[in-house]
Amino acid sequence: MTVAVIGAGPAGVRAVAQLVRAGQRPVWIDEAPDGGGRIYQRPPAGFTRTPKALYGLEGGRAAALHATLDALKPQVDWRPETLVWNIQAGRLDTIRDGQVEEVAFDAAILCTGAMDRVIPVPGWTLPGVTAMGAAQIALKVQGCAIGRRVAFVGSGPLLWLVAYQYMKAGAGVAAVIDTTPWHAKLHALAGLRDGAATLAKGAWYVARLRAAGIFVREGATPLAIEGEDGVTGLRWRDASGAEHRLACDAVALGWGVRPEAQLAELAGVPMRFDTPSHLWVPERDAAGRTAVPGIYLAGDGAGIGGADVAELAGARAALALLEDAGQPADAALARQLDQRLRAQARFRAALDRAFPFPARLAAEMPDETILCRCEAVRAGELRHAARADVATGAAPEVNRAKAFTRIGMGRCQGRVCGAAAAEVLADALGCSVTQVGRLRGQAPVKPLPMPALAR
Repeated sequence: MTVAVIGAGPAGVRAVAQLVRAGQRPVWIDEAPDGGGRIYQRPPAGFTRTPKALYGLEGGRAAALHATLDALKPQVDWRPETLVWNIQAGRLDTIRDGQVEEVAFDAAILCTGAMDRVIPVPGWTLPGVTAMGAAQIALKVQGCAIGRRVAFVGSGPLLWLVAYQYMKAGAGVAAVIDTTPWHAKLHALAGLRDGAATLAKGAWYVARLRAAGIFVREGATPLAIEGEDGVTGLRWRDASGAEHRLACDAVALGWGVRPEAQLAELAGVPMRFDTPSHLWVPERDAAGRTAVPGIYLAGDGAGIGGADVAELAGARAALALLEDAGQPADAALARQLDQRLRAQARFRAALDRAFPFPARLAAEMPDETILCRCEAVRAGELRHAARADVATGAAPEVNRAKAFTRIGMGRCQGRVCGAAAAEVLADALGCSVTQVGRLRGQAPVKPLPMPALAR
């Protein structure tokens, strides 16, 4: 049996560990030069910062995951710097160094991870504005900050984590502007007890930022990022409605993360809208099985849960695969993983209540805001398409709007703008975001060089 594992983050590492333990030698593919995923991304060779300095409170876990990763590489068909750009029945289409290759498989575990969920704000295309994850990668991999005075804007645990990491590294943190009001977090506090350790770490980050005198505001609304050739400031409104201006030279934006589910969708896995997280996610059972025989999902690519859940889910998906193939699997471990995953699901639900996605912020962005930066489509253009007569090009759902406006046709294929575009469209049509749907995944999932496609 040929098993393919796509992704070498926490989910992929733990999945491969279980497969190797059962005597399998899977094909293990990752787009990055090395494993670890975004959360435990490894710096280049020769980088001198210790895991504790690089990953903070997660230093021990990162080091342990990297050690497991390195021990597994000789026991598998390890393929780093390889993009899986398409998946069909029993076949992966990959590219590495410009060379395309087909990889046959009998079963596959997709551990494709997540990417930032961003709400476009006027001025977000200025130099100096990045997604939250990009700001974190700059610090981890390049050892540099995105600016001298960085404003962190958004909501969710990643907002506070990255701001803390910048402060700890000695970078200038101008402010933390959280769009979630404090009372929303307070109301969800009781449900967060299932993730007490994670909650404690989050509270530590917030406390350290406040103790350092970092400017923090909750329940705020970003209005615009100012500047000509680069960022010079941020305009925002506080919970009372008063407007303010903050001087800064860089802005990191992020409202949590969203699953990278394009491969799952191309494999034929049905998608559903998860109301608590306000995200489209691929359908799978608690063990990672999907409706498509031989396709299993784990980690944030199957639904946002974080690194801890990804490790548990990766191991559980591998056990499910082995069970379905009639091979020996550790039943006791499977039961233990199921129990821990149920507890983590309760914690995640509480976390979604504590940091709800601000859909209105996306729906009500000004008409002049560039919504799709790849194609320079503004929010007003999408609203115009939505309100036009059918004869002139009405857009009753987001893929129709794509045809009329080119939104989502750029390099990111709507992975950045798609969610916000759906909110704008739904608001203009006066319907729910589920009714306008989502931008459908297409191959190639990421841009490819033309000579490779010709081959």
